[in-house]
Amino acid sequence: MNDSVPGPEPVLDSTHPDGGGANASDGGSTAVEPEAEPQVPEITFDEQFYPARPRSLRPTARRRHFMPGRPPFDPDARNSVYVEWLRNQSMLGDAKVLARQLSGQASMWQNPYAYPDPRAAVEKASVWFTAYPLSLITRPGQTFLAALGDSDLWEAFQQIGIKAIHIGPVKLAGGVTGWDHTPSVDGHFDRISMAIDPLFGTEDEFRAMCEVATEHGGTIVDDIVPGHTGKGADFRLAEMNFRDYPGIYHMIDIPESDWDLLPEVPEGEDSVNIDVATERALQRAGYIIGELQRVIFYEPGVKETNWSATPPVLDTHGKPHRWVYLHYFKAGQPSINWLDPTFSGMRLVMGDALHSLVDLGTGALRLDANGFLGVEKSAEETPGWSEGHPLSAAANQIIGSMVRKVGAFTFQELNLSIDDIKATSETGPDLSYDFVTRPAYHHALVTADTEFLRLTLRLAMEIGIDQASLVHALQNHDELTYELVHFTTKHKDDLYELDGEELTGAELAHKVQQTLRDGLTGEAAPYNLVFTANGIACTTASVITAVLGITELDSITEEQAAEVRRVHLLLAMYNALQPGVFALSGWDLCGILPLDRSKVARLMSRGDTRWINRGAHDLMGFDPSAQTSTSGMPMARALYGTLPEQLDDESSFARQLTRILEVRDQYGIAKSALIDVPDVSQRGMLVMVHQLVDGGQEVTVLNFSGQEMAGTVRSEALQLGSEVTDAFSGEAIGTVDDLHSFYLQLGPYEGTALLVTPPPAAEENDDGGASEVFDASDEPGPETYD
Repeated sequence: MNDSVPGPEPVLDSTHPDGGGANASDGGSTAVEPEAEPQVPEITFDEQFYPARPRSLRPTARRRHFMPGRPPFDPDARNSVYVEWLRNQSMLGDAKVLARQLSGQASMWQNPYAYPDPRAAVEKASVWFTAYPLSLITRPGQTFLAALGDSDLWEAFQQIGIKAIHIGPVKLAGGVTGWDHTPSVDGHFDRISMAIDPLFGTEDEFRAMCEVATEHGGTIVDDIVPGHTGKGADFRLAEMNFRDYPGIYHMIDIPESDWDLLPEVPEGEDSVNIDVATERALQRAGYIIGELQRVIFYEPGVKETNWSATPPVLDTHGKPHRWVYLHYFKAGQPSINWLDPTFSGMRLVMGDALHSLVDLGTGALRLDANGFLGVEKSAEETPGWSEGHPLSAAANQIIGSMVRKVGAFTFQELNLSIDDIKATSETGPDLSYDFVTRPAYHHALVTADTEFLRLTLRLAMEIGIDQASLVHALQNHDELTYELVHFTTKHKDDLYELDGEELTGAELAHKVQQTLRDGLTGEAAPYNLVFTANGIACTTASVITAVLGITELDSITEEQAAEVRRVHLLLAMYNALQPGVFALSGWDLCGILPLDRSKVARLMSRGDTRWINRGAHDLMGFDPSAQTSTSGMPMARALYGTLPEQLDDESSFARQLTRILEVRDQYGIAKSALIDVPDVSQRGMLVMVHQLVDGGQEVTVLNFSGQEMAGTVRSEALQLGSEVTDAFSGEAIGTVDDLHSFYLQLGPYEGTALLVTPPPAAEENDDGGASEVFDASDEPGPETYD
């Protein structure tokens, strides 16, 4: 990765309202602040400046622009120049500038916003490409954003059926130390600014990308992080106890008389994680709420609690402060306080969201880490309430409503219990990431048994999760998660049955996790690595190679690569041939294998093994000679080739995926409803029955085993006499018998989509009898995809 200090943001029109002046930042200046310029009902821009831009994509509000310099003064709160330098880069300041331009505008009242509408979101974009800025190979000299706005890429996506790009985090991230910016500690999810990181491109390239997406019938999905920021200008001003800034975070000013409770901060560090004993001492002293329900990214000696302490920091009057602050994730990601009297955190997040939507032109936002927006003290000696808190639901309602107000939609990446996901999605985001079945379908593949997968699908139905409200994904930039939060937290003592055993939720989770570790790491697959307690660092392809018994990735043959592709298509069918959004990445489209750990040893030095699954890849063949991405990520091995190569080969992964997505689109499977997950006649079989919008039914049948499968598909939801037709070939394969079943054969790792058409209403014959129902039981079998 490139750890160089980002270059300055270019200065735009100096006549822009509140154009970066000190008084534009936070409204807390000691001088009387000038009123904003009067605004017309719509912020208009001359047509000549945006000749090709649809009106919906033209900016309706613009953030201020500021060129950070490095004055020759001490970076100290007593130095007013340094304080103003920080204020001019703060997200809270930008949020105020955007709010001034949008308040009182008629455009803010033209869309319904009260309730989530998952099917409207799916209608706008039901197949997503998940990009990762650090790993995409571009044309020589081309930025990441310019590459994602490349017409050739979008033409390839149109052929395949991809309707949106989730671009990942591209804004400045990391921190500020003195006058210097420091690099991101979590893949740019520790955001410190609304400015685009020059490493990835410019705001103009971002807007051009949105335009090209629209021209090809697509949209752009951006990220906001309502749960935390990085340690940027906002956090440094908070440490200085400057005006409203401490209200952004969960941070407590510890009186100097009790500094003896705090650990020393090592030289060269700006904070230190407190241990469990210190956490308890501070809780007993009444300063913090103490232990929370879990410690994400737990690592002895690195992160043992969710709290860290700062060294002494001077405020503008020269008074020292030491703070203890909350961070659910890494120490460089201080958590936002959604219920501070200043509402500074809320203002910051809303400004960030609106900047992406009304200034840059995106059509949707992912809400990262949005399940941790409320925290509350519990009874003595019990962990604080931090998951499933009503404040999280309320905050998500506000964010989701604001986004819908401007005509866009949101999705949440929220790994909580199934019932908490249901509660959060009722009034908040339109879509939720499928943490419900993601580890379960990997478990089905590892064990050649779909019992646990069927259990999770049924639980979701019982609790009331609408599968159409979920984003069903293959690989993204994170690990293969197996936290199984539903079973390890609220339902840890509930009883479940798996493999003929009655297990508590906690026991079931442990068994599934151990099965995945045994099957996908260690001797079975030394190229995959465990990532803390969260899951396994791997690619989709390396999950499959482990299942196929391939222990040496360097020696994969063409025949083995073809077998990997067959299984990969099965997993794509599972995610695509059900209601909701289907998402996949460049690592999936190219069949990327993990990096050798030696190539990312420096990045993994603090225990983050996920860097092995983030290898660089050349999706379009833009730079065949590249050995790294622009960001410095090493090139990984691709089993399938580039998209142009694949689209010229009918047997390729991309071409066969295209056919799957055509069937998905043709029959409206994305907007259907899951109505049954029946028992199966073979352990490796999965059957999902969907009610289509047009009144018919679709049945997805998948074989998660390496053996041929022949058996009966039976569901009480299937109506007697219904005709069963292969959705891929159009051939009739039979009718539903009086046991509500039909017979089917599938090859190893094959799947299919079947249309079930109810018989026409019985028509009376001349003699008063009912007409005979057509029996196609001896018609040819279904076409399957491998």
